[in-house]
Amino acid sequence: MSKINQAVNGSSVFRVDKFVVPANAREEIVAKVRMTHELLRQQQGFVQDFLLEQFSGPGEFNLVTIVEWQSQAAVDKVVPIVKAAHERIAFNPKETIARLGVKADIANYQRIPGV
Repeated sequence: MSKINQAVNGSSVFRVDKFVVPANAREEIVAKVRMTHELLRQQQGFVQDFLLEQFSGPGEFNLVTIVEWQSQAAVDKVVPIVKAAHERIAFNPKETIARLGVKADIANYQRIPGV
């Protein structure tokens, strides 16, 4: 772990979005995730992000995104920015997920101290 991350991780918030994406929806979902993450990377308090795709194993979720933020305050500031950006391009994530038959599990996480 880098010294930069060690300094940040005590209060870091991890946004973890897990998806079950049907094969015919993959391209559209990945494009929307990439677009959103480009915006997230430009925001104050952004630390790092990952877009992960399952390639083996019996797990239910085949697409996972993780974004690390410096703090909950950073997350709180970015939420309206992302919402406004999505509204400007008429993108509604909930409607898109429903239309494509994607199952989503979305939550914020923190590190367990001492691990």
